[in-house]
Amino acid sequence: RREVISITDFGAVGDGRTLNTWPFKKAIYRIQHLRSRGGTLLYIPPGVWLTGSFSLTSHMTLYLARGAVIKATQDTWNWPLVDPLPSYGRGRELPGRRYVSFIQGDGISDVIITGENGTIDGQGDVWWNMWRQRSLHFTRPNLLEFKNSRDVIISNVVFQNSPFWNIHPVYCSNVVIKYVTVLAPYDSPNTDGIDPDSSSNVCIEDAHIATGDDLVAIKSGWDEYGIAYGRPSSGITIRRLQGSSPFSGIAIGSETSGGVENVLVENINLYNTGFGIHIKTNAGRGGYIRNVTVVNVSMNKVRKGIRIAGDVGDHPDEYFNRYAMPTVDGVTIKNVWGVDIQQPGSIEGIRSSPFTRICLSNVKLWGEQPWKCMDVSGAALGVQPWPCSQLTGTFS
Repeated sequence: RREVISITDFGAVGDGRTLNTWPFKKAIYRIQHLRSRGGTLLYIPPGVWLTGSFSLTSHMTLYLARGAVIKATQDTWNWPLVDPLPSYGRGRELPGRRYVSFIQGDGISDVIITGENGTIDGQGDVWWNMWRQRSLHFTRPNLLEFKNSRDVIISNVVFQNSPFWNIHPVYCSNVVIKYVTVLAPYDSPNTDGIDPDSSSNVCIEDAHIATGDDLVAIKSGWDEYGIAYGRPSSGITIRRLQGSSPFSGIAIGSETSGGVENVLVENINLYNTGFGIHIKTNAGRGGYIRNVTVVNVSMNKVRKGIRIAGDVGDHPDEYFNRYAMPTVDGVTIKNVWGVDIQQPGSIEGIRSSPFTRICLSNVKLWGEQPWKCMDVSGAALGVQPWPCSQLTGTFS
């Protein structure tokens, strides 16, 4: 960027105690209204910069120096509320509105968050405790959310202790997330790592994620609201990712009512994880999951290696269409190797909407229990232990 400004130019103090919400808002207001040719870099020097939530703007870089920490205030009483996403119809946790994400951008483009592995810290424990005590009134805030945005790069930053999901691009296109570290305690509730949602052309690569929920979960809206909004997730690439979670390593769903297609997952290393590869949907979801390829995955200490299921996830309200059946078609999983696996896998479709063209090749998941399969068709080649009689077709 041609222009470089520092958060200290606007009176910010990096002592970990001074609240810097106003300096952040002033700095971004200046970037938005001066419109410097080529955009502006907002430099965050070493220090702990306590702030409330703030919005980014187009043509800017948020740059965190080594030793810089942008830390969210734990003053939940004054946390702003925003409308629910139209493809969800309500807050994901509770009906009604939701708390705004800590850092967000809406309808913007040419945005970069990068630096020298500085940290964005959501201080989420206060929110986790509210969830555990059932004292929340609205859905918890994400750490970072881009909405209706394009041409976004997120790299070389540590995200930690998100109140809810960590990185959530929704209704976005052309998003690159690379060289990031995403951390949250193993028992922290719903701290998904990266959730591309009704977004296209998303690349996630060279990341380390260790959180309390799915490391990466591809989504596209919830039941009747996602069907009506009708924006799929497509063109998603995930590669060279490693991490651990009590839930899923790589997940698709369960909110897939807008559809998910053209997904490539490769070179993944998972350990101490609940499910390795987890494709999940439910009757009433509608939508589709198709043309998914997963290759070169290694697993160690995983409860279930592969799970493709049609009975996962809850519903937003009683108005969902019980007859809106999802389709799962064209899933190829090959070159998967795992040790200390409790159960190699299960593929259980929906009786009125069987899963089709599910193809497994060179899948070696060493564990004690057999596969479980029903309402599925496809093929298997070089799978140990042998999966199930339903996968007997050829690879033509």
